[in-house]
Amino acid sequence: MLRPEALGENVRHDPLGKSRVWVELRQRVAENAGWTRICPLSAANREAKEVIYYIRGFMNSTPLIPVTVLIGYLGAGKTTLLNRILSENHGRKYAVIVNEFGEIGIDNELIVDADEEVFEMNNGCICCTVRGDLIRIIEGLMKRKGAFDAIIIETTGLADPAPVAQTFFVDDDVRARASLDAIVTVVDARHILARLEDSHEAEEQIAFADVILLNKTDLVDAQELERVRQRIRAINGPARLHETQNCVVPLEEVLERGAFDLDRILEIEPNFLSEDDHEHDDAITSVSLSSDAPIRPELFMPWLRNLTAAQGQDILRLKGVLAFPGEEQRYVVQGVHMLLEGDHQRDWRADEVRASRMVFIGRNLDPTALRQGFEACAVSAA
Repeated sequence: MLRPEALGENVRHDPLGKSRVWVELRQRVAENAGWTRICPLSAANREAKEVIYYIRGFMNSTPLIPVTVLIGYLGAGKTTLLNRILSENHGRKYAVIVNEFGEIGIDNELIVDADEEVFEMNNGCICCTVRGDLIRIIEGLMKRKGAFDAIIIETTGLADPAPVAQTFFVDDDVRARASLDAIVTVVDARHILARLEDSHEAEEQIAFADVILLNKTDLVDAQELERVRQRIRAINGPARLHETQNCVVPLEEVLERGAFDLDRILEIEPNFLSEDDHEHDDAITSVSLSSDAPIRPELFMPWLRNLTAAQGQDILRLKGVLAFPGEEQRYVVQGVHMLLEGDHQRDWRADEVRASRMVFIGRNLDPTALRQGFEACAVSAA
């Protein structure tokens, strides 16, 4: 069995004092007495349950930046949780990275005003088409020492967690400076059972979670809630499970917990450290709409209600920021299937263009019909 004293002073123990820490050390290359190369453990070593101590690339003592990944299917409540984190008086400074599936960024507009800097990655999924952007953003952040304490990544609801987590193990520069602290999955209690039937990503998001927020528990009865609990536990028994409404949970249960367990992930995905291929449901598309003219609420509200009543089963997610005539505040609308909610948010800033934007994500979407319906609600169309 490999013991820490055999590795000399280059070994840095896991700061959380876990009894089994076996994350990245795979091969020692003796160049200038340093650890310069890290490779995957062999299957034989994994099966032998050897104790491998956590080493991060370089001999210096620079602390690694913890990274929390917020994941969850469309409409589960990830942005609600992020807003709670940014609004709390915790004294921590976070860099925030937001990924959206559509070509128009809406989630960044839904994040509360805070001192944190927000980086957007739009028109692609973080686990594939814009993964390179994620690496470049993290590498850029690492050069700004002292500017933040930790990184939070909010993924698109269609993200497969495996390639996102891989980023922190297979990219040398990212691995040397940042540590994947936890994957936090937000689950929509109302819709998750249906999503588990038709979405591979929904199941993967639960399976990879270190912490699960079973959100919107007020939208289901006790019997349905118990069915959801049992299904989640069947997929991922070890994860810490919190039942929430509006993602209200003590933040110490979510952030900087050192909860990511590579050992468990390798049991789920033995090729985790080497695989890079995955597929999305090609039937799911996004439609982005915009209007420079104000949107008339007396036309927009009936149009949206009728649309979701008729096509709600195919509308996995909708969200928008709207400018109403004569209104000094932005109107924010969000929806999942037939469930809609909307309210005035903050005042329009003087430097903001008062444009209305919406994004629909779902199956069997008709871009032309959606665009014509939205444009018919604009003031210029009256």
